[in-house]
Amino acid sequence: MKKISLICVLLLLSLTTLFYVTLGKSTNGKAINEESEQLLEAISEPCSLILESVDKSLTNAKGVALIYKVQLNPPSFARTNISILAVHLPKPSSYGDFDSYEGFAFIPKEISWRFKLYPTPEDNGPSWAGRFDLITAEMKNVEVQVRLSNSKTNKLGPSVLTNNISYCK
Repeated sequence: MKKISLICVLLLLSLTTLFYVTLGKSTNGKAINEESEQLLEAISEPCSLILESVDKSLTNAKGVALIYKVQLNPPSFARTNISILAVHLPKPSSYGDFDSYEGFAFIPKEISWRFKLYPTPEDNGPSWAGRFDLITAEMKNVEVQVRLSNSKTNKLGPSVLTNNISYCK
């Protein structure tokens, strides 16, 4: 009889522990799923996104991306535009064999878009600006960047400014 009582107590303890662990994981899993869903939700357009410097020592380097729907050739369907303005960037050549900057946006493991940014003369170095008007994909989990570029070799370099579209306001 003592063995049966002991087995019942151990079984009850095991079930209680299993229930507690499962409940705890369910709560954490729910929080993780909610965070993932927020990243995957499409943004409300129009919105703007601050692009922050990857290199924190470049305190003045900033950018902004404007994201909105454009109707280019009616009666065609609307497409998404990404326009970027980047300021106080170092000379591209200071990073090596680069001579310009490009806008780059991508949905991981799905699609990417790249477009030239053009310099405009300013005191203390140019501002860089450009746009891309032909995005038909849903704007979920998109990373927007300003990247170094070599216009002669078409080589795309590392990101200088970046942010995720989930922060677009």
